[in-house]
Amino acid sequence: MNGKIPHIVQYQGSKRKLAPQILQYMPERFDRLIEPFSGMAAISIATAMEHRAGSYVINDLNKTLVEILKEAIENPAQLVTDYRTVWNEQFSYGENHVEHFYVVRDRFNCGQKKPANLLYLIARCVKGAVRYGGNGNFNQSPDKRRHGTNPDTLEQNVCAISKLLKGKTSFFSLDYHDIFEMAQPGDLVYMDPPYQGVTNVRDNRYFSGVPFDEFAEAINILNSKKVDYLISYDGICGGKEYGEDLPESLGCKKIMLNAGLSSQALLLGKKSTTYEALYVSESLIPLFYSLPKQLCFMEVMA
Repeated sequence: MNGKIPHIVQYQGSKRKLAPQILQYMPERFDRLIEPFSGMAAISIATAMEHRAGSYVINDLNKTLVEILKEAIENPAQLVTDYRTVWNEQFSYGENHVEHFYVVRDRFNCGQKKPANLLYLIARCVKGAVRYGGNGNFNQSPDKRRHGTNPDTLEQNVCAISKLLKGKTSFFSLDYHDIFEMAQPGDLVYMDPPYQGVTNVRDNRYFSGVPFDEFAEAINILNSKKVDYLISYDGICGGKEYGEDLPESLGCKKIMLNAGLSSQALLLGKKSTTYEALYVSESLIPLFYSLPKQLCFMEVMA
């Protein structure tokens, strides 16, 4: 992959660093990339950099997150202007700039769901880890050591992303089953659902959970429609496995990708490498056998 993949903001769980490995299992060209659990759409951005797809579908249950992406792609100047206004506000608080984070968080939770407000909260919160409480309110704390992404840096990135995806992308905030129904042969569906290692039922990055059995059954929709897909779903860290394998009946192949040293382990003074699973649908499996074997840590038929 040539060049650095632009990103809007640090976002925990983003597949930006793994994107070069994931894209190796995609066809060189296909009609449309669909992301039912888009997050910050790192895979759509990386795929667009390589001009692999003709169009893109970005979907996430977090409606304001999708609105950030839509504005970044369709109207980047407005997003940067609005974000710059919110970002600059913190300096009027002097040494109490952390207080500003809570002001914006209350503003957002009380109904001002503007993309710039959420973008600022993500940019300033601890480790870019988006967290919501049971009532749906954003409840993550600020990183007291920094002020968040500089608007000038944001501007460079969103302008680059806009050039890649503007006029080619559709935006939704629907249940993933509805997105599956849109898929057609010639599309590629990339899925990064709530991580099994966090919880099998609810992940507070999302407004509702994705139960394992329900998700596995839903994959049959894509199989029946002969739609190709890739799924990032479980993993291994420090020898400990997170999540259970998808059923063998789906006919896909499980490949473990090296995601590097675990940041959480490093905080605890340990060095543990994380391996994340990528499930490859049946018709894409030949791509695996065409790759140099050192690219993969391990492989298992799933």
